Amino acid sequence: MNFNLTQIPERTTQPRTYGLTMVMDKGLSVEEAKHFISAAAPHVDVVKLGFGTSFVTPNLRAKIELYQAANIPVYFGGTLFEAFLIRNQFDDYVKTIKDYGITWMEVSDGSITIPHAEKCGYIEQLTKHGLVLSEVGSKDAEHIIPPYKWIELMRAELSAGATYVIAEAREGGNVGIYRGSGEVREGLVQEILTQIPAEKIIWEAPQKDQQLYFLELVGCNANLGNLAPNEVIPLEAMRVGLRGDTFHLFLDKE
Repeated sequence: MNFNLTQIPERTTQPRTYGLTMVMDKGLSVEEAKHFISAAAPHVDVVKLGFGTSFVTPNLRAKIELYQAANIPVYFGGTLFEAFLIRNQFDDYVKTIKDYGITWMEVSDGSITIPHAEKCGYIEQLTKHGLVLSEVGSKDAEHIIPPYKWIELMRAELSAGATYVIAEAREGGNVGIYRGSGEVREGLVQEILTQIPAEKIIWEAPQKDQQLYFLELVGCNANLGNLAPNEVIPLEAMRVGLRGDTFHLFLDKE
């Protein structure tokens, strides 16, 4: 950090396995990605090329190589995995990630229905090629999954080889672990945490109030995802108690 302050909570250090900040790149240009890396790289643990944007992003290879040169893992959004899968192109998906040197993969079923045993099979297969994230939860706001089912699915996917499970919220933070208003489904989240280790869950939390909720609940090293590039520095300040919302959170009560 740039100067000395006492009573700053201890953040995990890169390369982190816990306390992750996952950023969603929805189509930054190569130049924008350079500026983003310059501004925020020490606080970025992984970049997701959101949904299917990588298919239509110009200069994709140059941008991926830019992130990789900065030691920031990058991966294709789960929607792209599902797009390959529904077209019976799983082998092409594997060839594509290899071609781009991508070693993080997301397995999701938010847009299509995949029998769960089959989904776990894909997770198991992809662990041969790198680190697997599996997303739990539907992108359909009408599809409410009960807490016991979230726990069952997360446990099975971790057992199949996923390094992390992602709690679905979409880019807007208004489905899955959130109500349509963006409010956290607190009972669901807290029940999940009774069975699944916090360090194994990445909570999609694009909104500030959502980020604050998990920092208060889990601590400064909560794994948070779907951050906009320009929200990384504000989030890191909030993580260490240097934003109004968390200013008193880590101070000695005396």
